[in-house]
Amino acid sequence: MQTKIYLFFFLIIGLSLSAQEQKMTDAEIASFKQDVNVVAKKIKTLTTDFVQYKHLDFLSKDIETSGKMIFKEPALLQWQYKKPYNYSITFKNGKILINDEGKKSAVDIGNSKIFARINKLIVGSVSGNMFDDKEFTISYFKLKGLNLAKFVPKDATLKKYIKQIELTFDKEEATVVQVKLLESSEDYTRIVLKNKVINAKIDDSVFTN
Repeated sequence: MQTKIYLFFFLIIGLSLSAQEQKMTDAEIASFKQDVNVVAKKIKTLTTDFVQYKHLDFLSKDIETSGKMIFKEPALLQWQYKKPYNYSITFKNGKILINDEGKKSAVDIGNSKIFARINKLIVGSVSGNMFDDKEFTISYFKLKGLNLAKFVPKDATLKKYIKQIELTFDKEEATVVQVKLLESSEDYTRIVLKNKVINAKIDDSVFTN
């Protein structure tokens, strides 16, 4: 079970855009964080389509999946995979709820510090509350029309599974458009968010496993 959940985390995060990165100045970092936090405070709910590309060195073609992500404050989050299979994973009340084509299971996040940290960052990437330098060493970069934050875990155990996490933000909207996870190997995953709908009414029943 834990192996499958680890694979999920590795599959939900992706490759940064191949553009020239420039380090932000202290003033630019402060402005960027403020913009993200201002927008995040306005987001009560968010739905977005996503396309995910998993790159493995031994495969000639990336594995592509797609679906919808749904968020409701303060910490309800669900990833619904629709193609090529039906699979959902929901973060709710300190638990990870899994529905694998009708086969349901649950895991207590509190039993794993790794799951708890990753969950906090995933929710933070949606809500804007992710700039925690106690958990990560964070560096900031600017690209054409985009901002990029790179998170390197400080925890040695977490580093065994996650080498680096990157969040790419639209500079105008100050919301995440792409997320990246580099594993301890050279494999990576890319997830692209599109067609965002902010603050539409979402019933809590959506997050039922």
